Order: sequence, then C-alpha cells, then structure tokens
Amino acid sequence: MVLTASSGCLRSFEDESQIRITNMDISAKEVKSAFVNIDVTTYVENYHGDSSKNTSLLLKAFSTGTGLLEVQTQGDIGIINKGDTVSITQSLELQKEGGYRIVSVLFEEEKKKNTGEITIYNLENLPADVQDIGIEVAGMDFLVREINGSRVVIQSDLYLTNEGTGTSGNYEMLIKAREMDARLLADKVWINTGSIKPETTIIKSVNLTVPDQYNYVVEVLIWSNDTIVKRGEDYVQLKPEMTIDAGTEVKTKHIETSEFILPREDIDYSMEYGEDAMPGFEILMAIASILLVVLVQRRKEK
Repeated sequence: MVLTASSGCLRSFEDESQIRITNMDISAKEVKSAFVNIDVTTYVENYHGDSSKNTSLLLKAFSTGTGLLEVQTQGDIGIINKGDTVSITQSLELQKEGGYRIVSVLFEEEKKKNTGEITIYNLENLPADVQDIGIEVAGMDFLVREINGSRVVIQSDLYLTNEGTGTSGNYEMLIKAREMDARLLADKVWINTGSIKPETTIIKSVNLTVPDQYNYVVEVLIWSNDTIVKRGEDYVQLKPEMTIDAGTEVKTKHIETSEFILPREDIDYSMEYGEDAMPGFEILMAIASILLVVLVQRRKEK
C-alpha cells in the first residue's frame, strides 16, 4: 500500500509537454499560368515539460475572398523532446488568383494544442516559370520522302510529351536543319505544338528540304512569346564517317539516299497520337475514289 501511494504521488508531479508553433515560412515552389505550388514550413517547439507524445500538423488554405476551405494536407511530426524545436514542410497547390489564409493546426495525438497562421495576397501577380512549360521533346525520327536532283526532302517526326499536371498551352515551334561542319542553315519551318493533354505524347511532322550528301543537326526550339523555353536536337547523317585502323584513318561512307525513300502508300496521315485525330481518313479517300469511278462509268454509258 505504501508503494502504491508513493507511485501515485510521484506521477502527480510529472509535467505535461508544452508544445507550440513558433514560426511559419512560405515560399513559391512552382508558378504556372493557372496555379501556384507553395511550400509551407512550420516550426514547432517543446518549451516546457516532458517529451511530447506523437504530434502532427494539419495545414489548411482558406480563400480570403470567400472564406471557404480550398485545400488541406496533414503531416506527422512524431515525438518532440523537451527544449527541442523541429520543423515540417508541407506543399499546397493553389489557384493563381486572389489571396489565401494559411492555417497550421498542431495536434498531440488527438488533442489540439496550438494554431498558427499567415496570409498571402495577390498570387496573380507572380510571374510564371516560363522555362517550365511541361512539354519535353521526347525523340525524333527521320524519313526520306523525296529526292529532287541534289536536294532531299526529309520528314522529321517530333515526339512531344506533356509531363505537366494540366493541359499545356499552344506554343510556336521552330525546326531547323543545320549542316554540322559549316553550321550553315539548310532549311527551317515554323509550326505550333498544339495543346497537349497531361501524360500524353503526340507526334508533329514537318518536311525539311536539304542538299544531299551532308550531315545535319536538326534543332527544335519551342517559344513562349519572345522567349525560348525548350530545346531539343538530333542528327541526320547523309554522309557519315567511320574510323578504321585503330583510329588512324577516317573513311567517308557513301549513303545512297534514294534507297531510303518510303512508298507513298506507307505515309501515315494521322500524325498526332494522344489527341483527337481524324479517324477513317483512308476510308474516306477510298470511298471518294469509288464514287469517282462510278461517275466516270455512267458518263461513258451515256
């Protein structure tokens, strides 16, 4: 009985942990044209008493215009020892308009212990990260389509992938063929990327007409207004070189370009995968041909 009484008396002198939010920092992690990703770092201190029990932080964003809760996230902190200050960083994706009241709610197990808040304004004034448009040049393929004397028509198929979280904008794209040694520009073409759905790859095709028996760098430049925001390049070698005799002799290989011309019926008229391309194009052409034959036959019968 004495031991039991002493044990109860000792526990009455134990101090509960005293934890609180001491500061909050906010930084823009990613700025797009329509939304902003922010990082919120909250600092939590155990300023008195014993080590805390398991702690967590609930982060909320309220619109300053409507007062409505827009988004929230929760993260675990764990045990905080007496006298220690710990931090936790959480991310929120917010629409790029107006302002938000960011509220941190600190819990020790299921018990609410403390809150902190900070307000941000005028998100629409943040400049977008123009270098990060979400579109990547995933690859290129080259086909010989035609030879006119000493000039070759090269079809360049460009694989564009949208790695962003939303549908991309429609950007201007410049494709250039530059001779490797002299760096002279042989041809260039402007096209648009079109709007690309997230996690989707499309193919854009252009024809470049270049002199035969030269080697080329095909460059892709994607523009946003007056700024180049993405680059890509690949190579077409119509006169490649090979090294022989352990690197002591360089020999030029002759490429017969005409042997790489594809038959016209092999052309794929649907060059955009992942978008709503025109289905049945070949069928429509076949029907039109049949109708034309029937019309000619009727005229002969008359």
